[in-house]
Amino acid sequence: MKKETEIQTVAELEKWLKDNCYAMDSYSINGNVIFEGYGLENNGGLFQWFYTERGNKETLEHFPSEKDAVQFALKQIQTDEHAKRNYLAMYKTDEEVEQVISELEQRGIEYWTDKILYGPSDDWRTRIFVVGCGIEKVMDLKEKAS
Repeated sequence: MKKETEIQTVAELEKWLKDNCYAMDSYSINGNVIFEGYGLENNGGLFQWFYTERGNKETLEHFPSEKDAVQFALKQIQTDEHAKRNYLAMYKTDEEVEQVISELEQRGIEYWTDKILYGPSDDWRTRIFVVGCGIEKVMDLKEKAS
């Protein structure tokens, strides 16, 4: 695996992000489709860092070289506290949440949670995210929740 300082191409960046378990559903690197998030693309030899939301794309930065664009993107992604949070599941009851968190802690898996309003009124759900490559160690929990 390449070191961060050795990454010079979009393909190398994509591989490094995947190897380090970054959540690729928020980043369009090397052409993967996302609904919302940031991306890096080559537009006629000019590299662009962009943000897209609900199909509306806004170019934020331009770069004349792939290496400069990749180094910029890497720094942006590494400073995003959500970039390594991989979605595990969403739960309706506190009991379910406590059970899953207990299992994550027993396995020594770092996690993060939040609560969101899911329905029209008073239907709160807890989402659990697993940090980094811990997601590979809890696929059984993800499958149970589906």
